[in-house]
Amino acid sequence: MEPFDNRASSVSHRALLNRAVVSAEQMRQIEERIFAAGMPVAALMEKVAGLIAARIMTLYPPSKVGVLVGPGHNGGDAAVVARELHLQGYEVNLYRPFAKLKELTAAHFNYASSLGIAVFDDISELEPCNFIIDGLFGFGLERTLSGSIAEAVKTLNSWQKPVVSIDLPSGIHTDTGEVLGVAVRSTQTFCLGLWKCAFFQDEALGYCGDVSLVDFGIPEADIEAILSPVPAVQRLTREVVLSNLPLPRPAVTHKYKQGHLLLICGSRRYAGGAILTALGARASGVGMLSVAVPESLKPLLVAQLPEALVVGCPETESGAIADLPDLDLSQFSAIACGPGITLDALPVVERVLSAPVPLILDADALNALARLGTETRLSQRSYPTILTPHVGEFKRLFPDIAPENRIAAVREAALHCETIVLLKGARTAIANPEGQIWLIPESTPALARGGSGDVLSGLMGGLVAQQGASHTIAAIAAEWHARAGILAARKRTELGVDAFTLTQYLTPIPRS
Repeated sequence: MEPFDNRASSVSHRALLNRAVVSAEQMRQIEERIFAAGMPVAALMEKVAGLIAARIMTLYPPSKVGVLVGPGHNGGDAAVVARELHLQGYEVNLYRPFAKLKELTAAHFNYASSLGIAVFDDISELEPCNFIIDGLFGFGLERTLSGSIAEAVKTLNSWQKPVVSIDLPSGIHTDTGEVLGVAVRSTQTFCLGLWKCAFFQDEALGYCGDVSLVDFGIPEADIEAILSPVPAVQRLTREVVLSNLPLPRPAVTHKYKQGHLLLICGSRRYAGGAILTALGARASGVGMLSVAVPESLKPLLVAQLPEALVVGCPETESGAIADLPDLDLSQFSAIACGPGITLDALPVVERVLSAPVPLILDADALNALARLGTETRLSQRSYPTILTPHVGEFKRLFPDIAPENRIAAVREAALHCETIVLLKGARTAIANPEGQIWLIPESTPALARGGSGDVLSGLMGGLVAQQGASHTIAAIAAEWHARAGILAARKRTELGVDAFTLTQYLTPIPRS
């Protein structure tokens, strides 16, 4: 398997590090290095809070603001932000639910209150405020919120006011994204320093709102010391995608030099799945496309994709593909198998697993693999394989791996079966057996439609046929697919993006 493809990085090494995604423990170790080198905690707090205050002032004009001050350094950041907003003419109200504060936090809080800023221990006093700043807890929270603080968070959420959270919404676990009893529902979150894992966990997404990174200048040496020169977990950025797309072509070439993809898809029951998969492959620009479908579907596919070589296959009584006659699987650059085939095509999947080419398995090919024995069958392959399960399929493939922590789950699955695993979701995660992970930073619920996954299978197959199988290419396909959904939703609303419409938005995506 290939390591991270960093061709993107004619951009600076700093840009690569800014793609890093860290756990709470890694962030803690990085901060300890900064402080050990001589950076005063108080100076860093002033710097971070100043950056946050400047961001807030661009979002909200001077008005009445409530600031929640927690007991730790997150609360200290909030107290400094409150002071700076007060000095800029905002009417600031502080909510302090904890009697005991860390020494530095207490100092900043006391100074803010000495300026005449109102202080309350009842959150209901903040209800008249125009917006709220959440500085209760930052990264590293592990205990469940309970008692009066949990009730205060519930009260805050009931107001449905704009809320800006510092680093993370209070009540969210930094690594898993788990809601620890109750959590603040933010409209805006300023992630401090480096991206935290929680922002890529499905459970946390409904609490984070719009998320942006506040880079306060962590030295590269400190990041490299903890994460190594190439971080194991990265968010896929536009620069990485544009460094790989569009795929370059020499002036003199021909169709078979641009990849030959075989799709195995469709059944009498799911004819549309074959069409959508093939349309996704078409958008990839693959040089030659072959599509194996049940014989009865051949006229339908020929009418929709006249440029494709459509192979009609014998059918089972239920209308699934029974066999792949006269097909030398070694002639293809890549094979994508699964959308719409039903479990009646299990013998076909069994044959495809022995194909001496890169293989993408999706949908019922994954369900068939689970029945055949995931680890046993994949251990017999000597060519790259990409699995693309949603959570339900993941549970069937890997019943002993809990999928709730998506980052940990996809890493464990890839290591376990020694293949590339793409776990679909609101934030798709892609891992290779070396433990390297790409995270797709943005998507849209518009893609929660039948058939959108089929489009991704075809698109990914086309890219793999041209570029080879790596977790970077799989991630780029997922990002391209997500970006097409976002663009389509902007034009047609989230309810207007059916899978066929999605295919029409794939072509302009790489440089949109």
